[in-house]
Amino acid sequence: MKKKQSTEPRSMRILLMSMLAIFAVVAAACGSTASDAVDAVEGAADDAAEAVEEVVEGDDGEEAMEEEDGEEAMEEESAAPAGDRSITVALVGNDNIEKMAELAPENFTAETGIEVNFTVLDEQTLREVTTREVGAGGDQFDVVQIGMFETPQFGANGWLVGLNDLAAASDTYDIDDLIPAVRNGLSVDGELYSSPFYAESSFVMYRQSFMDEAGITVPDNPTWDQIADIARQIDSDEVAGICLRGKPGWGDLGAAFTTVLNTFGGTWWSANEDGSIGTSQVDQPEFAEALNFYVDLLNDAGEDDAANSSFNECKTLFEEGKVAMWYDATGAASLFPAEIQADTSFALAPTKVTDNSGWLWAWTLAIPVSTTDQDAAWQFIDWATNAEYHQLIADTDGWAAVPPGTRQSLYANPEYQEAASAFAQRTLDAMLAAPIDNPGTTPRPGLPGVQYVGVPEFQDVGTRCTEQFSAAIGGSVSVDDALAACHAIASEYNG
Repeated sequence: MKKKQSTEPRSMRILLMSMLAIFAVVAAACGSTASDAVDAVEGAADDAAEAVEEVVEGDDGEEAMEEEDGEEAMEEESAAPAGDRSITVALVGNDNIEKMAELAPENFTAETGIEVNFTVLDEQTLREVTTREVGAGGDQFDVVQIGMFETPQFGANGWLVGLNDLAAASDTYDIDDLIPAVRNGLSVDGELYSSPFYAESSFVMYRQSFMDEAGITVPDNPTWDQIADIARQIDSDEVAGICLRGKPGWGDLGAAFTTVLNTFGGTWWSANEDGSIGTSQVDQPEFAEALNFYVDLLNDAGEDDAANSSFNECKTLFEEGKVAMWYDATGAASLFPAEIQADTSFALAPTKVTDNSGWLWAWTLAIPVSTTDQDAAWQFIDWATNAEYHQLIADTDGWAAVPPGTRQSLYANPEYQEAASAFAQRTLDAMLAAPIDNPGTTPRPGLPGVQYVGVPEFQDVGTRCTEQFSAAIGGSVSVDDALAACHAIASEYNG
């Protein structure tokens, strides 16, 4: 029921540069200054730049990356008349964000004369490239798309331009319109370091027609046991009971699994009194229970080739009617065609021993301090993330397609409330309920976060461990072996 997707192996140079950047982040997070962090990778800057070029440029020099499933990450140049200025923007490849790249030439560039070159990458590659490039002070990008995990860390390290003064000087931005929980998650000491393009929590989406046919009622606030039982009841050769992320990556499989881990009472590390990493908790019973539950559910009632599934694959299967339920980002609801929206109902993120479990995330646009044209970079961010952009999307695709979760004015707009009535309030409720400050049953190290641990080390640990977990989903290793390997990985960073 699912097309196979595989990831190209990284070269040794890419791996080396990734680790150098991560070490720089760790050094900065442990009390070093921003210049100390950059000095940690000084001497390797040239190699880092070459490594980034290998990722984002093809042999002919064009910035591009192509995945084996045929989904391309390409550079798009604006077709509008270009002036003397241009910027390069790194974006994640999904429908909401690629739409912004499509609209920029005839709207932003036509109005400002600033040409925008887009590099569109899959999630994991984007995270690796931006961490490496921004951390090393490279000038490959003028604007980078990062998330709620990276923003406060990069901002605290001095790697990003603060946006408060730029926003205050804008006639169109209106920083006070941002949803407070989102603004706070992207700020350090009150300074906003990236602007949210869309924000989200997580919930269960399900095809109502399938449930009606089976005589099943999905609770509004379900437990994971209830969702698993429904998935197994409705699973068949034609329709999988549920779609869950299984593709390796701390922000892919790691995101969905960590919300399950939290509500099962588990966690990745204990926290020391000062908030630093304590000891690995991967060997604890709650962690094993959560992973066994996740793997068993996918094996019993999940999509085909689940070990290679992430957001885009599950979205396709859901829209094609090949899965009955899907647990993932609330932002998916705004991307469905009208006929799918009409047949989709929603339930809050499932729980077990906690009251709430949905994640909180925002895809954002930020300006590295190394940009050569800060003014042009800010003009683009202002255009892409202000309320006028919402109107532009509404004019082209309808109000239901507007990127959700960032501005209070959107949820006060009667036109949006009517067009997105199926999911707008449910999305906002999920975001407000997301337990970002206390996502589980035990204290965690680092900055607040639900589907990730807010420490730089989690990028490495989450990615390497989810490679093991994905292998367990695919059946090439046992869950016990995956847990043992992950515990050893997490223990490398024990405090």
